[in-house]
Amino acid sequence: MFAPRSMPWPLVALFTAGYLASYLLPTTVGRLDSALPLSATQAGAIGSALLLSSASAGFALAARVDRFGARALARLGIVLAVLGYGSAALTDSVPAVVLGAVAGGFGSGTMTAVAASGIAAGRDPHRATTSGLLVVSALAGALYLTIPRLGPGHGLPLGAVALTALAVWPFTGRLSARTTPAAGPDGADRPLPHRRAGLLLAATMPCWSLAQNALWGVSGRIGLGQAHLTEITVGAVFAMALGAGLLGVVGAGALGPRLGRALPIGLGTALIAGCIALSASATDLPSFALGEIAWNLCYPVVLSYVISLAAALDTRGRWAVLVGSAASLGTAAGPLTGSVLSARAGFPAMGEVLAAVLLLAAAPMTAVALRTAPRRLRVVEIPIAAAPRVEVVPVGEVPPAAFQDLPVGEISLRETPVADPAGREVRAGEILVGGATVRDLSAKGIPVVQIPFTDTSGATVPA
Repeated sequence: MFAPRSMPWPLVALFTAGYLASYLLPTTVGRLDSALPLSATQAGAIGSALLLSSASAGFALAARVDRFGARALARLGIVLAVLGYGSAALTDSVPAVVLGAVAGGFGSGTMTAVAASGIAAGRDPHRATTSGLLVVSALAGALYLTIPRLGPGHGLPLGAVALTALAVWPFTGRLSARTTPAAGPDGADRPLPHRRAGLLLAATMPCWSLAQNALWGVSGRIGLGQAHLTEITVGAVFAMALGAGLLGVVGAGALGPRLGRALPIGLGTALIAGCIALSASATDLPSFALGEIAWNLCYPVVLSYVISLAAALDTRGRWAVLVGSAASLGTAAGPLTGSVLSARAGFPAMGEVLAAVLLLAAAPMTAVALRTAPRRLRVVEIPIAAAPRVEVVPVGEVPPAAFQDLPVGEISLRETPVADPAGREVRAGEILVGGATVRDLSAKGIPVVQIPFTDTSGATVPA
């Protein structure tokens, strides 16, 4: 989908444009409520419709990015986002705003689907994901500081999303055109791997995402109404919270897979539950700021590992898109759920309910991370006579991401002569692959997996 580079910046740019609408959801919903003849619940419903449209795009395009081409789909998403969000920003007609939000949401989902598919098939999905989260967090933080100073009206956050999508257009020229989907031996599309793990993760993500965005959708109202803060102060808190999110993303990128995925996902989700309960019960600036900042510090860290986990389930990116779309379903229901719960039970009770939902979701997500964790290779002793005949397997078109988390096992050599069990000839000092040496394959541009073999004296046999 994209030529190998140190960082797939076109995909990171698409990721940013696709996610920005959900990051700006609190100010978007709040301004729809204040600028248009809408109740808080109705404004939350428009936010939910936007995100539901985004999720629909992901489900529709999960396995079709290769078929239609990343470039064409990305440009379609940009056009829909610019026209949809732009028209919604320029009108005060409620039906037109709803229609524009839905069209823009489908464009956001299309861009996110292209980005997720490309990132999952890349060399380092976790690094690309954390880069995307870093950029969108920084941009959203800057907008939260800027928008309150530009004046009232619902058009500013929607216009910002439209302009961001438009700015991404030049990057699409570096995306691939239509390609042939990967197929199995019979010529048909390869089925989804890790079905049970993928389905469990996809079924859990709506609950995880709903709890996050139910609070995020009403956080502005908590700050304004319950904590008695001004819009500028609330915007500053959100900007600091997103700044903390930047630190979390940087930390997640630096940490990488060292702790695996189960610990960051399980423990991080439990910490988020506590932060949500604290933020929802805040009655002053210190408690509101602490809850929001701590929550936004943890949220992108856990999200980066969840996206990385979904990408590891399928190198074509289908599970990454499906899990992301499932999360968007929860995101779509979040604003309306938060509005209804807070209206009927109050903000503190809403926070307790959402925290309980997160704790319940943490268990299956952690189980999937544990079940799909890379297993260590066994240490194998190979007779010295047979060792040079160990084959190095060509990996063809399989992306390096399929091997990035696999630890290399040590294969020690001993001098006890034992015949090759397969009865094949062995030649000392040479590893053969179908009659060709590794050097021959590399010269022809065929990627291979090479393992260094070390004997008991510490000498290394080149592979």
